[in-house]
Amino acid sequence: MVEARLIELVSSSVLEYENSRNPFIINQQSMQRYLQIAVLRVLVDENIRVRGEQLEQQGIKPIDALHVACAEASQSNYFITCDRRLINRCQDLSILVINPTNFIFEVDNGN
Repeated sequence: MVEARLIELVSSSVLEYENSRNPFIINQQSMQRYLQIAVLRVLVDENIRVRGEQLEQQGIKPIDALHVACAEASQSNYFITCDRRLINRCQDLSILVINPTNFIFEVDNGN
């Protein structure tokens, strides 16, 4: 859907950092190709750091908190993750944190 430009992918300096630490070079290269087609790249700034700290207070891991804060800063509609714990901890946010399967169903149903 990203490659077909049906949805817009947002990247961040946090995603780039995390990808650079991936020990599996092929996976790292694949992710880098996807990050290059993102329509927006969010850089962590002081506002995002502060928001990340607020999210940490809700029990979200630091790196995940920065990911979510970047998504919020970009005014994205969705934050897609396979991390059930993160999904559960983000239920009260304005951004919808959702797993990939549910995202596909959501988009296919026109929401």
